Amino acid sequence: MATTADIKNGIVLILDGQLWQVVEFQHVKPGKGGAFVRTKLKNIVQGKTVDKTFNAGAKIETATVDRRDYQYLYQDGESYVFMDEQDFDQLSVPETIVGDAAKFLLEQQEVQIAMYQGEPLYIEMPPSVVLEITYTEPGLQGDRSNAGTKPATVETGAEIQVPLFIDQGTRVKVDTRTGEYLGRVND
Repeated sequence: MATTADIKNGIVLILDGQLWQVVEFQHVKPGKGGAFVRTKLKNIVQGKTVDKTFNAGAKIETATVDRRDYQYLYQDGESYVFMDEQDFDQLSVPETIVGDAAKFLLEQQEVQIAMYQGEPLYIEMPPSVVLEITYTEPGLQGDRSNAGTKPATVETGAEIQVPLFIDQGTRVKVDTRTGEYLGRVND
């Protein structure tokens, strides 16, 4: 058993038999009354977020979540197949657990998969990925980056907004959390 002093961002708690990941926390010591910890928790299975307050020093149950590096291999129907980079075992992860990460998954992409009691909980993508634009309307001569945006489809099939001067075949850096265009990649 841990206490509220052990709460950190990313730690997984077991509350009422469900797994909750700490998104944010704040230790509060008011001038009057006892100290407490204010948290924002995300349900790992359902994805909903709630605010919860714990009294300072309260006992909490933490889950041991194993995060390992995997390499994405291919999609097999409604599941995605990953290879463990340490022992080369293959892991099939359902589409529901992969979620929005599927928009930016390329073969050979390295990700982290959080496991609890041998079951995958969620996938952590790198903060950004480099993808090639497969389709976008042609840009006009003289268009600049602050002139506006247009839709573009990347090689994974996801649609993002890019500046008007970006053409088909350009490699761009994309934020995996928001799907935002971060810049061109020259290589």
